[in-house]
Amino acid sequence: MNYDLLVIGSGPGGYVAAIRASQLGLKVAVVERSELGGICLNWGCIPTKSLLKSASVFEYLQHAADYGINIKGEASADFEAMVKRSRGVADGMSKGIQYLLKKNKIEVIQGAGKLLGNKQVEVSSESGDKTVYSANHILLATGARSRQLPNLPQDGEKVIGYRKALTLDKQPKSMIVVGSGAIGSEFAYFYNAIGTKVTLVEYMPTIVPVEDEEVSKQLGRSFKKAGIKVMTAAEVTQVDTSGDKVKVVIKTKKGEEEHEADIVLSAVGISPNVENLGLEEAGVELENGRVKVDEYYRTSAEGIYAIGDLVPGQALAHVASAEGIICVEKIAGHKPEALDYGNIPGCTYTSPEVASVGMTEKAAKEAGYELKVGKFPFSASGKASAAGHKDGFVKLIFDAKYGELLGAHLIGANVTEMIAELVTARKLETTGHEIIKAVHPHPTMSEAVMEAAAAAYDEVIHI
Repeated sequence: MNYDLLVIGSGPGGYVAAIRASQLGLKVAVVERSELGGICLNWGCIPTKSLLKSASVFEYLQHAADYGINIKGEASADFEAMVKRSRGVADGMSKGIQYLLKKNKIEVIQGAGKLLGNKQVEVSSESGDKTVYSANHILLATGARSRQLPNLPQDGEKVIGYRKALTLDKQPKSMIVVGSGAIGSEFAYFYNAIGTKVTLVEYMPTIVPVEDEEVSKQLGRSFKKAGIKVMTAAEVTQVDTSGDKVKVVIKTKKGEEEHEADIVLSAVGISPNVENLGLEEAGVELENGRVKVDEYYRTSAEGIYAIGDLVPGQALAHVASAEGIICVEKIAGHKPEALDYGNIPGCTYTSPEVASVGMTEKAAKEAGYELKVGKFPFSASGKASAAGHKDGFVKLIFDAKYGELLGAHLIGANVTEMIAELVTARKLETTGHEIIKAVHPHPTMSEAVMEAAAAAYDEVIHI
C-alpha cells in the first residue's frame, strides 16, 4: 500500500507528527512494534509521574499534622498498589492515543519497520510475517532505550534500568541509583519517599549536572535533608551480583568504598534505537551514533526523515513532538520556523521540582555577557508559606546591555508548571523590565518570577 507519510514509531514524536500530517491532508500510517505511545507514555514520562504523585500523597499524609489534620494510625506505602495505579494510568493514555489515531484516520501497522530503499518499508509482525509498504515520505521516530555501561551490566534483576524500576515485584529495602539526571533523581526521590534506603551516585561534581550550579546544590541539600545519601564526583567501578545483595565498589576522591544494596538502578542516559532499521542500506548517515539531519529533519537519503531521540538535541518528549510537527509541516509545503534548541524547557519532577530554560549563569559568563542576575527565595513567598513548601527559589539571568532574558532556573513546588511563562517570554524577546511590569496575581508561586526580575534590577519589594 502506498502512503504520503509512513511513520516508524508511535512515541510523542511519531504519533504527534502523524496526527499533524493527517490534519494537513496527507494519507498517513504508523508502524509500531510495541505499545502505542512509545516509551514516554508507557515506560517513562507518564507512569513515573503517577508513581511520583503517589509518593507526594504519602508525604502529605506523613505531615498531615503540620496542616492541622489528625489521622488515626500510621500511613503506610502499598508499593504494589502504587505500581498497579501507574500501569493503569499508562494503559489509559495508550488507549487515548489509539483513539486519536483512529479519529484522524491514521492506519496503525503492528510490527517492526525496516527501510528497504526506494521509499519502501518492510514490516515484520510478531509471527514472522513480512509485508512491504511504500510511501512518498518516511519518518523515523524509534526513540531510545536505557544506556548500558560496560562496568554496570544490567541483568534485569539486581542491576536494572528504568523500565524494571517501574514494575518491581516488591519494594526494595535499599537501592543504589547511578546517575542523577532527571530519571535517576526522580527514582531516587520516589523510592526514598516511600521508605527505601537510597544512595545516589553521580560522576559529575553536582547532581542534576546540566542545571545551574545553585539549583544543583539546592536539590542536593534537599535530598540529603530527606535522607538520601548523595555521592558526587563518584564512579561505580565494580559490581558483584553473586550474593543475596549487590556489592558495588564506588571510587571517590577519598578512595574506593564498598556499598551494598538490594537493587542497583542504572540511570546513566539513553542509547538511540538505530539498530535493525536498514539505515545503511537506505543511505541514511549517522554522526556520533545519531541520525544526521538538517533543520527540517531531512536525512541524507531522499524522502527519509528522523526526529526525537534518534537525532542530535535534547532527548525530551516535547522536543520530539515539536520536531515532528515542524518536519511534516515542511513536507506539506508550509514554511515552519526551525526549532530553537536554546529555548527548550527542562523539568525534573522531584520534590522540590526543578525547571529551567536557556543559559546557566556559568554558560552566560563564558559566552561573554555582562549579566544582571535576580534571585527570589520561596521562603519570602506568601503562597509558598501557606502551602508549606518554602524550599527553593527563582533565578533569572539577564543580559545587562539589552535586558534580554538569557536563562531561567527554578527549584521549588510546582515550578514545572511555571517555566512555560519564561519560555514564552524568551520566545517573544521580553525584557526584564517588561516582566517586572507584567502584573502577577497574588498570592501565587508565579509572583516569584516577577520578584526575581525585580531583584536583578534592584527593584525587589519583598526581600
